[in-house]
Amino acid sequence: MSYDSILKFIIDEYTKPILNWIYQTSIEEDITILKTELNVEPIRADGVFFLEMGQKIIHLEFQTNPQSDPPIPLRMLDYWVRLYRLYDQQKEIEQIVIFLKKSNSEIVFQDTFQTKTTSHRYRVIRIWEWDPQPLLEIPELLPLAVLAKSENPETLLATVAQKLDTIEDKHKRSNIAACVELLAGINFSEDLIAMYLQEDILKDSVVYQKLMNKGIEKGLQQGLQQGESLMMIRLLKKRFGSLNETLENRIINLSVEQLESLGESLFDFQSLDDVKIWLNQNKI
Repeated sequence: MSYDSILKFIIDEYTKPILNWIYQTSIEEDITILKTELNVEPIRADGVFFLEMGQKIIHLEFQTNPQSDPPIPLRMLDYWVRLYRLYDQQKEIEQIVIFLKKSNSEIVFQDTFQTKTTSHRYRVIRIWEWDPQPLLEIPELLPLAVLAKSENPETLLATVAQKLDTIEDKHKRSNIAACVELLAGINFSEDLIAMYLQEDILKDSVVYQKLMNKGIEKGLQQGLQQGESLMMIRLLKKRFGSLNETLENRIINLSVEQLESLGESLFDFQSLDDVKIWLNQNKI
């Protein structure tokens, strides 16, 4: 599961409480979420955010799986260089990686990109090492509290659920509860989460509904793609005979738009070699 949508909602709605927790202070400055797109290629991260606070740019990155391509240390250096160039060296840049799922990987203990000639440091937060109490005291931080340090994680989940019940504003309670439920899935089973979080509260949540609708739309899109790819394979087999596994996999991985384009070219093909040429020309 990708947590990008959940974390984006949390950052958009609860930016200041999260930064207050990270910096262990009460931030008075205005904070702006930068919409600047710095990614030149897909990256494996649960959430990447760029914030502007006074004369500082904050690169905040959430990560569940420590394995990443490119590796996290290199990615942090890459982002730092882009930000440094973009803002003409006028602002301080601080980078923070927050690991959400407990891991013994050496990556989660690494805070430096190091070669023989280059060294770049960033800050790392392993949320399972942090005291949950400060997070439990601020309603907006309950989604992170559920992942914090605890000798008895189930008791922590129960405590978070109790804290949710004390939020008087129903709209706020339902949105925070949805974020808690979805992030709790990193550490807890669905059955255990269901024991402590009321389903009717979650259904009232705007963020929960958005994520559910997004999931439905994604499911429909995946179903359409799968159906079209299987149809294309059947048509190619009917015309040219059997397809090898490699060619089938290339077709299965086509998007709906690519499958439609392939279908338009189908009757121009004289052999499977023409199909392979088409795939190569379209860099597939």
